Amino acid sequence: MAAIIFTVVIVALGVFQIAAAAGAPVGAYCWGGQHRGRLPVRLRVGSAASLLLYAAFELVILSRAGIIDLVPEPAATIGTWVIFGYSVLGIVMNGISRSKRERFVMTPVVLALAVLSLIVAL
Repeated sequence: MAAIIFTVVIVALGVFQIAAAAGAPVGAYCWGGQHRGRLPVRLRVGSAASLLLYAAFELVILSRAGIIDLVPEPAATIGTWVIFGYSVLGIVMNGISRSKRERFVMTPVVLALAVLSLIVAL
């Protein structure tokens, strides 16, 4: 169940990143919140590139949970712990953001991803 919920959260985050990459005025919610409206091109490219990372996360989490069989078990186990660590780092980075919007919206999202990936890892 944790892997499925992780999938829902990461897909929602992916939709958000697609919107950011497409130029939606969501800059206050991502990348440090320095750009209140549309992100500059370099950060929009970063948002688009993050989708590849999210897809890799999904393959690892779903493989570790036994829902799919694309990532070998040792790699899925290690990868899930890496995702957990990455999520914990995300909690810290979003939590110290100067953007109040990013702190209050993205920190709980990344916290959820951390908890869910920890459950799958264990």
